[in-house]
Amino acid sequence: MSVREIIIIKGGELREKPPADAVVYSVLSLKQWLVTGELLKHLFRYPTVRALVVQFEHHTKPLFTAVGAWILSRKETIIEDASGLKQRVDFGYICTRSRIYLRDLAAKGGLLRRLKTETETLLRETATPHPPRRLNLSATPVYLRTDLVFGLKAGGSVGHIAGVLNNLDCFTGAKPVFISTDRIPTTREDLEKHILQPVDAFRDFINLQELAFNDDFIGRAREAIGNREVGFVYQRYSMGNFSGVRLSRERKIPFVLEYNGSEIWVARNWGRQLNHEKLYMDIEMINLQSADVIVVISTPLKEELVSRGIDAEKILVNPNGVDPAKYSPDVDGSAVRERYKLQGKTVIGFIGTFGKWHGAEVLAEAFGKMLQAHPELRENVRLLMIGDGMTMPQVKEALAKYNVGEACILTGTVPQQEGPAHLSACDILASPHVPNPDGTKFFGSPTKLFEYMAMGKGIVASKLDQIGDVLAHDDTAFMVEPGKVDSLVAGMRALIQDVPLRERLGRSAREAAVAKFSWKEHTRRIVDKLKERSVQ
Repeated sequence: MSVREIIIIKGGELREKPPADAVVYSVLSLKQWLVTGELLKHLFRYPTVRALVVQFEHHTKPLFTAVGAWILSRKETIIEDASGLKQRVDFGYICTRSRIYLRDLAAKGGLLRRLKTETETLLRETATPHPPRRLNLSATPVYLRTDLVFGLKAGGSVGHIAGVLNNLDCFTGAKPVFISTDRIPTTREDLEKHILQPVDAFRDFINLQELAFNDDFIGRAREAIGNREVGFVYQRYSMGNFSGVRLSRERKIPFVLEYNGSEIWVARNWGRQLNHEKLYMDIEMINLQSADVIVVISTPLKEELVSRGIDAEKILVNPNGVDPAKYSPDVDGSAVRERYKLQGKTVIGFIGTFGKWHGAEVLAEAFGKMLQAHPELRENVRLLMIGDGMTMPQVKEALAKYNVGEACILTGTVPQQEGPAHLSACDILASPHVPNPDGTKFFGSPTKLFEYMAMGKGIVASKLDQIGDVLAHDDTAFMVEPGKVDSLVAGMRALIQDVPLRERLGRSAREAAVAKFSWKEHTRRIVDKLKERSVQ
């Protein structure tokens, strides 16, 4: 069969089944072809090439993407995003992107010199603790989301942002203003929102766009806030951004930093080392030193910050949470069970973004090994894996290894608001998280864990740092050894075989979620800590 079309996936996703004469590759394939020299045999070979991205205006390395796709096609090249927006790539478009690249290249040195000077000054000024700032809880809180990540439909960050934002005005005199780079699903419709997306600058330079975005974001954030009185600023920390520091210093108001882990550590261990790493480290420290309150999701994160010289008194350990009204045993999952032909089956569920810490591939391995050892389970047990992400190739490889693909449903990314119904379709929920690769403590607080608890389902979970603190074996979950396939197999089998056990564990987990881990209580703890650290 001759190939008429190549579809290159670069963060986007197929919205329909590809044609029979099309071949789908990831953008990593292009890079591999370039390294191995295989690219030469693909040059100008295919009639049509499509590159799929999340958002056309914001995808990174646009010149590389355009040139890489263009040189494969002898007729038509298109870049297409998730909204259906299409850009034809021709010689004129390549010239336009090349001019932007040269413009940014000329400006790169000046940007780095200016940021280096500013961060050195701020590092010195914030090294000495400032006096408590005055807190006015009747004034408007401002929530900053500065991540250059677009098109999120679901995930822990979505749940966390909505959880805090939707509950802030339970404890303040005014509704919060949300200033964000993108729309976040499940945030309340009645909240004032300003979407400040970056201009087309430095997109072709790895790790420069985040740095350049500081001035752009803070300038437009000031305009969005206007002259109104601001009670405090809350920022979900993102790599290389110190807008919250600037705003709190200008307004002389308290600054709450939500710190979910060092982006530098994440880049080193789960990605690639950052360019301009020293500058990113300085910005991270400026945020930590300047914050009046630092909200972390686990004790290992607090311990890490204290070891770096951050005052322990301003750090609040505040695990993630859940909305127990949305995630509830009362949610109807029958439509999901019908869609995936799960009626009469015992369903083991997992939801997530398939990150390297999630252990999704361990779950797939354990499921395959369980069915291999116990073939009597093949007929009536199913694995429902909800979501998509980095480790999906390893998941598929494990399923193929044991030939259990027909017993596993891979749903792909599911919108956040559809998550509860999918979890309701399950009988057992798995949290197979794995230890950090460098031997450090697991610092996460999986949002899925609290969603599982609120659903009132039997949970099998890794006994890993905070997960083992939140859940108790034979009380709220069946705990297993992290990263150990055989232990996970034993946990799943126990809950498959013992229906009264999983029902008892589910009831107990639901009670704990409602009592301790609602987003409202999570937000209350933040405001209480802010009062403690401020002048009223």
